[in-house]
Amino acid sequence: MTFLHAKYKIPVVLVVVCRSRATARWAEGPLLLGHEIWPCLVLQPLVLGPHNVPAITDAATASTDLPLAALSAITHASAPDSSAILEALASALLSAGDRDDAQVYTELVELGLGNTQSAELWRKLMSVDLSFFRSETSQRLRQEGLEKGLEKGHDQGVADSILRILARRDVPVPAAAEATISSCHDREQLVVWLDRAITAESIDELFLD
Repeated sequence: MTFLHAKYKIPVVLVVVCRSRATARWAEGPLLLGHEIWPCLVLQPLVLGPHNVPAITDAATASTDLPLAALSAITHASAPDSSAILEALASALLSAGDRDDAQVYTELVELGLGNTQSAELWRKLMSVDLSFFRSETSQRLRQEGLEKGLEKGHDQGVADSILRILARRDVPVPAAAEATISSCHDREQLVVWLDRAITAESIDELFLD
């Protein structure tokens, strides 16, 4: 099948993304359209699902292929290791900063997760995202103003972001720990704490050696 546009013939591919292995297998077809005795069209979509998209649970791997990592997060939303997949993608997107494509993947994953349990974890992880779209996540980000602190690149901006992330995730931060983070001028250490703040369940996990 081709789509005619001026002098060019652009091939059309129907892509189906599924979270269910059974649905993905059915959608692969071939699907016959028309009368059962004389079908007029045979449809065979390109189907992406948990059966043929790898589960990417490593942040470094996710960083090298953000589109595949995003598809992995969507198609494996109901898998036992879905949290590890989402955490890896969140870390990769955070490292990507304000790249336009990273912002698009952030939004697409939230839409693709739908009403699954993974969607709530994704919104929680993306409370540190820098996207400016119209999703529920983005509305919260506009109010919190994380972008300003991170874009400046100053130590205090990163420290403030760490504290804001922990507060947003309801992780208790004692006064002594807050002072340690705020007074730190070691950029590499701050980046380590920033990454850990995404998933740390306690201040001890943040400071883990």
